[in-house]
Amino acid sequence: MKTLEISRATGSLARYARNARKGPVIVTSRGKPIAALLPMKKSSFDSGDLRDNPRLLAIIQRSWAEYLAGEGIPSAEVRRRLGIRKSA
Repeated sequence: MKTLEISRATGSLARYARNARKGPVIVTSRGKPIAALLPMKKSSFDSGDLRDNPRLLAIIQRSWAEYLAGEGIPSAEVRRRLGIRKSA
């Protein structure tokens, strides 16, 4: 299992997602875990494990509603709050 300090996460999400295919990547902030990127088999989603999860569906619906209402946080602001410099 790999760890990634968020203040050093300057690559693209796609790059980190590709690395997660090999195993979990734990994202830390000041050494404490705050998130995880996990490999997922296509069959996990197709079988309904995630697709029918009520908590996940509620998060997706709430996030979509916030986005449509213009209440989202721009990625530049997220980076600023987390102290992450924009990658080149």
